[in-house]
Amino acid sequence: MLARRRVIGARIRAARTDAGLTQEALAEAVGIDNKTVHRIEYGVSDPTLSVLLGLADALHVSLADLVRL
Repeated sequence: MLARRRVIGARIRAARTDAGLTQEALAEAVGIDNKTVHRIEYGVSDPTLSVLLGLADALHVSLADLVRL
């Protein structure tokens, strides 16, 4: 499970950097704390579906692209 979370987190981090956003800017766009973004990107936290949807929207990518395994 941890390995899968890390893969998803790495995809989120890659999409964020491709979009030219900082963790702080992404967090603000989604309405979460920047520490939460950090924990998600490094596979420490299990984001809710609503947070994943918010991340996908803010990053202009599909949810499927973020969570495919």
